Amino acid sequence: MYFSVEPAPSHRLPLYKTILCVTCALLLVLNGFSLSHNLDTLKSTNALLTQSAKVADRLQYLNVLVLDAESSLRGYFISDAETYLGPSRTATAEIDNELRGLEALLQGSPSQLKNLAQLKTLIRRKMTTLDESINVYKQGGLADIVNIARVSDERATMDEIRLQVVIMVREQNEALDAGSTAFYREYRKAVFLGIGINGLAILVLIMFYQLVRRSFQNRAAVEFALKNANDNLESTVVKRTEQLSVLSRHLISVNEVEKARLARELHDELGANLTSISMDLGAVTQQLAHSHPELAAQLRHAKATLLETVELKRRIVEDLRPSLLDNLGLCAAIESYCEDFARMSSVRCDTDVAIHIDSREATLTIALFRIVQESLTNILKYAKAGMVTVSLKRNETGLVLRVTDDGVGITEDALQKPMSHGLLGMRERALLLGGSLTVKPGPQGKGTCVEALIPLPLTPEPDELEA
Repeated sequence: MYFSVEPAPSHRLPLYKTILCVTCALLLVLNGFSLSHNLDTLKSTNALLTQSAKVADRLQYLNVLVLDAESSLRGYFISDAETYLGPSRTATAEIDNELRGLEALLQGSPSQLKNLAQLKTLIRRKMTTLDESINVYKQGGLADIVNIARVSDERATMDEIRLQVVIMVREQNEALDAGSTAFYREYRKAVFLGIGINGLAILVLIMFYQLVRRSFQNRAAVEFALKNANDNLESTVVKRTEQLSVLSRHLISVNEVEKARLARELHDELGANLTSISMDLGAVTQQLAHSHPELAAQLRHAKATLLETVELKRRIVEDLRPSLLDNLGLCAAIESYCEDFARMSSVRCDTDVAIHIDSREATLTIALFRIVQESLTNILKYAKAGMVTVSLKRNETGLVLRVTDDGVGITEDALQKPMSHGLLGMRERALLLGGSLTVKPGPQGKGTCVEALIPLPLTPEPDELEA
């Protein structure tokens, strides 16, 4: 047996649980912002590193371009072959391109732009000197170039260019080192902050887990208590049902005993009294027949009423305890009752009950007879049947009693009605004998079949005993 439990009213999440959830979410969001900030810082540092590498490469390339231009010019002076002037002719354009690239890379550093301006001045001065040397060589030859080299200091200009390149590379490296130091400092702060945030988040999660675990344990305890209560209630209901069933069977037995006692008293005492009254009325009627005919007529009327009373007493006695059941046995009583049923209801009733049952089995015979009696009563009230079949047979396990009709049948709802006292009474009578009773559709699904199975030891028939 299960009991429906109304769902508990929905409640809002407790405030402390909500605060824990929001705190955990905020910590995770804060950690996300921290990670995003670290990523931006790392990108900035990486960009600075890339920029420094590009600046160093362009500076070195500028230095190489100037050296190549100067070396090509020396080769031209020595060999007088203009093919050596190729690097010097293309150097100006390439140097301008590199200077523009450096200027774009160093937009965020004013000091480096100042250094770049100085470098640009030195390089252009050097390139101008190289161009003038070519013109001097073409006009005066190698001797003029030697004279100019004696009085000028071209190597100092190259040293200044190299020095300026070194200064710019060193300053760029210093900026890179400062950026890296700042990045690692911020990174350490971010790591410590992230560790703290994660620690707090883990602590909040542990607290929330404890709350959820405690809530789950409380709910499990409530469910366990509810299950125990339900089990106890089920066992109590089963016990009470069994007690009621035992009480019902006891009341049925007591009722049958009381009916038999009352039937005997009515048959013996009331019957004897009514018979004595009838004989006295008959004697007085004969004496008054000639002297007082009117009184004799009244006495005859009273005797007729007395006979009707005797018949009423007989019917009452038969209802309380069929005399045929005690005198001729169960089969004769069932056949007689079926004949009376067919006569009163105009419903055909066939019987197949030709078996021997010891008449001393009073509990068995009266229970089977009552099942037949109640079944025929229900058929008369509800079935609208045209034919009824009553059979009582013996098999290897016991007795099988079937009452079958071709009526409208019985629904499952009617079988489960708590007020179906007739069906409950028949079941209790079958249980009293250790058997069972089922109500099911009749043959081919038409009508109803009431079947009682009563376990009974297999005993030989009287014909077998005589043999």
